[in-house]
Amino acid sequence: MTACTFLEFLWIWNEIQGQKTPVLHRRICRWLNARVHAGTSGQDRHLILLAFRAAGKSTIVGLFCAWRLYCDPNLRILVLAAEQDLASRMVRNVKRLIERHPLTQGLKPDQLDQWASDRFTVQRPKELRDPSMLARGIGANLTGSRADLIICDDVEVPNTCDTAPKRADLRARLSEADYILVPGGMQLYVGTPHSYYTIYAQEARSEIGEAQPFLAGYKRLEVPILKADGASAWPDRYSREEIQALRLRQGEAKFQSQMMLKPMNIVGSRLDPDRMKLYQARLDLVERNGEAMLMLDGVRMISATAWWDPAYGGAGTGDSSVVACVFTGEDGIYRLHRIQYLTTDPGLQLDEARQQCRAVARFARRNFLPSVTIETNGIGKFLPSLLRREMAVLHTACAVQERHSTRAKDTRILEAFDAVLAAGQIACHRSVWDTPFPMEMREWQAGGLSKGHDDGLDAVAGCLSMEPVRLPRSSAHYGRQSWQGGGGSVIADADFSV
Repeated sequence: MTACTFLEFLWIWNEIQGQKTPVLHRRICRWLNARVHAGTSGQDRHLILLAFRAAGKSTIVGLFCAWRLYCDPNLRILVLAAEQDLASRMVRNVKRLIERHPLTQGLKPDQLDQWASDRFTVQRPKELRDPSMLARGIGANLTGSRADLIICDDVEVPNTCDTAPKRADLRARLSEADYILVPGGMQLYVGTPHSYYTIYAQEARSEIGEAQPFLAGYKRLEVPILKADGASAWPDRYSREEIQALRLRQGEAKFQSQMMLKPMNIVGSRLDPDRMKLYQARLDLVERNGEAMLMLDGVRMISATAWWDPAYGGAGTGDSSVVACVFTGEDGIYRLHRIQYLTTDPGLQLDEARQQCRAVARFARRNFLPSVTIETNGIGKFLPSLLRREMAVLHTACAVQERHSTRAKDTRILEAFDAVLAAGQIACHRSVWDTPFPMEMREWQAGGLSKGHDDGLDAVAGCLSMEPVRLPRSSAHYGRQSWQGGGGSVIADADFSV
């Protein structure tokens, strides 16, 4: 059998269906065809296909699976999707393609039990344990399965990536594909990014502990709805006017994510960490004319606040114990200099409370803090005396204050961050970007709608709430001409005698 190219296979199907083959579909076909042929020499076995919503990517991938079975009936294909129904939909689509495509007429098996809705086995020379095509949801148990081609079709959807635990679980389950894919096999991811922390990101997200992108080394093809010159990628379907109307209806963040394929936070958080200015300077304690001064990034610091929001057993799914410090300089800028998510070692003889207090005391000493405020709600009321003892042990001249919070947490966070972010009055040390804090900001929603952690946000909000509003000094004199009348000097006639 002389196999045709994938583009020819798809063109034949479209002709039968009375459909045209648009340019962007031809581009995807050529790319997949080239990757398959390059893969025979040991390259291009790990692929990512990103295309805008409603681009027809799942239909093309279904035809790709049918074409691969046409070229090699012994192939075993596993389709993974966010849900079982979505995976089964692709398998049913490939079944109909095999039944109706002129080039695949000899593949349908004689036995009906080999032609199920979520799996099927074509007529093939080899007797293999796994079916020709199998549909599974991402949460299914795949132990013992083997596949020559794994299609990960829309495994990242809002339901699998809207919280940090869900994203971690998704990555763990997708990593199991390494044990399913046979040597020399191919894995193809198909979808659109649904989160700033998407699995399709090209850069590592250090705030979630990534040293490299999740899909590092994968060859990718991205097809956004707008080309680099602003033209529509599918002009027969989407005119520029229709694209602009879609942009206005969906909002900029969702449009950039779903149609331009840029990792974005689409939940509409009001706290954007990218609005904080970044700096990398260190604190510098100097003495000038007999006066001690704390300098940061060339600016003298005139006040500092530190807030500790304590918690026990924070590792895993519980609340985190977080301490943060904010400095304010003569320029009026708030500087979030350090934030530390406290951890403890159960193997030490020292109890968890004292371990945390010791870590906070060291934090205060490193950052020259004059005081630390403990939120005494819940377990916090037992910690001030322990912290004072640890301060004394480390010879740290730092006062310990207590504060009981009575207002709702989301109200405190919103009031602390909203104005300073809008005014561009907050800066952030680069080290803060390596903590979960930026992720908390991106995913936070007002009104108690947040699904993730916000302990770091609460600690920094406590710092900001205690810092007074400081404006940069200005010696300029502002004057204006008086226009109301009556304010100027008057010369009266004095030609009379007294």
